[in-house]
Amino acid sequence: MKGSKCKICRRVGEKLFLKGERCVSPKCAMVKRPYPPGQRAKKRRKGRPSEYAKELREKQKLRNWYNLEEKQFKNYVKKILRKKGKIKDPSLSLIQVLESRFDNIIFRFGFTLSRVKARQLVSHGYFLVNGKETNFPSRHLKKGDVVSLRPQKSKKKIVKDIRILIKKNKPPAWLELNTEKLEGKVIKFPTLEEVSPPVEIPAIFEFYSR
Repeated sequence: MKGSKCKICRRVGEKLFLKGERCVSPKCAMVKRPYPPGQRAKKRRKGRPSEYAKELREKQKLRNWYNLEEKQFKNYVKKILRKKGKIKDPSLSLIQVLESRFDNIIFRFGFTLSRVKARQLVSHGYFLVNGKETNFPSRHLKKGDVVSLRPQKSKKKIVKDIRILIKKNKPPAWLELNTEKLEGKVIKFPTLEEVSPPVEIPAIFEFYSR
């Protein structure tokens, strides 16, 4: 994605943890410069934001949280909107669609500290799904799908880093991980409470309904 990840967080006014380990260190831009980029005297714009501005902010937060381009994100939301009358909880449906992406699941297993890095690993063919090669970050995994390390990649230095990472990071309850085999399984779809997205999702639907 174009532009600085740190500027994205500063623009929306909160940490979205887009740069992994740096985000929890003193080097984080939100620690050093907790105000929007391009504004002098460390002051935010005066006045109350419009409804449109609030909706736009929520949309940008969630889109960047999942490391998605506008077109990708818009397609997901529009698909939910078209089914809105048939879906019991549109907010939950959207989050489950986003969480089931292959790159996101790699991140959730704790194999990386950011979704950006997870996308790179998937694109470079580090993992298998149900024993088959796939390098599509946007692939949606289903309940029962098994993710494993591609044997040809096992000697890579980054795999050693992954083994260290997973000892520090426990995956969410909807995923099951075998740390020895570096193999994980999707055992269910997450609830909104388990994901706790840092946004007001209804505002995002309002934004794209205009």
